[in-house]
Amino acid sequence: MSHGLYVPKTPPRSLVDDLRAWSLVVPSTAAFTHLTAAELNGWWLPDAPPHPVFAAMRRTDPRPRRSGLYVCRHPNPYPMRITADGLKITTPAETLLACARDLGTLDVVILADSALRQKDVTVVELKIAADQRRRGAPKLRQIIPLLDPRSESAWESVLRVLHQAADIPVEPQYEIFNEYGRFLACADLWIKGTRRIHEYDGAVHREAEMHQKDLKRDRNLIMSDWQRFGFTSAQLLNEGAKIIKSVDSLLERPWDSRRLHGWEELLNESMLRRPGRVRALRKWSRAL
Repeated sequence: MSHGLYVPKTPPRSLVDDLRAWSLVVPSTAAFTHLTAAELNGWWLPDAPPHPVFAAMRRTDPRPRRSGLYVCRHPNPYPMRITADGLKITTPAETLLACARDLGTLDVVILADSALRQKDVTVVELKIAADQRRRGAPKLRQIIPLLDPRSESAWESVLRVLHQAADIPVEPQYEIFNEYGRFLACADLWIKGTRRIHEYDGAVHREAEMHQKDLKRDRNLIMSDWQRFGFTSAQLLNEGAKIIKSVDSLLERPWDSRRLHGWEELLNESMLRRPGRVRALRKWSRAL
C-alpha cells in the first residue's frame, strides 16, 4: 500500500490492518488522530470524500513523507491512548479538537454527538480541550452548546442542528403519553409549546416490518391529537426553507431569512455539500 508497507492479501482488509502497516513508518511517539481515530472509535462519520490517514507527531520528530499519510505536527506532547489492537490514537477530546481544525460545524457535531453517546468523552473534557490556545479550539467552543448525547443517528443530529440554527425550540427524545398515561412514542424532536414532532426517516423505516410498526405508531399519535412530520436526508439538505417556514406558521412568528441563511451556511461548510468537501480536499491535497 506504500513503499515497503504491506497488508494481508486475504480479504476482508480492515482499517486496523492498514494502520498497523502505517505504524512502521511513524515515530513511536506518534498517534493516529482526526477522522482516522474517529473511525477506529466507531463514531458516526461525516460524509467525507476519500481522505488520507491522519497521524499526530511531535515537531521534533522526523517527518515521513508518504502519499496517503497526513502528518499533523505539534510543538507539545498530545494526549493519547492505546487501543485493544495495540494502536496508538489520540484521546477522544484531542481527536475532536483535531477534527475541528478543518471540518465544518455539522461534521464535528455528528462526530461529537456519537462520542458523547458512547460515553467516550464528556462535555467537561471537551471544554478543557477547547480552552487551549490551539487551532480548532475556537470552533470547538462554538460547537459544544450544540451537542446532545441523546441523538440516535448522524442524520438525527443534522435534524436537530437545523432547528437550532433556525432558533426553533426543541426537546430531543421526547416521550409522549396519551390521556390515560399509555406510552405512545419517543420522538426525535418535540417542538416545544406545540403538539408537533419532527423525526428523521431513514431507509430502515420503509422496510416492511418497520413500516407496519410506524403506521400503527402514527395512528396512535393522530388519535391523541399529535402531528408527526418525518423528513428524509434529501429534504434536510434541500428543503430547509420549507421546514423552517412551516414551523414559523406553527409558532405564529414572521418569516426571517436570517434563520435560513444560518442553516445554509452550516450546510455549505460541511461535507454534506460540495464547497465543504472541496475546502477539505484542498487542505489534504499534499497527502493524497
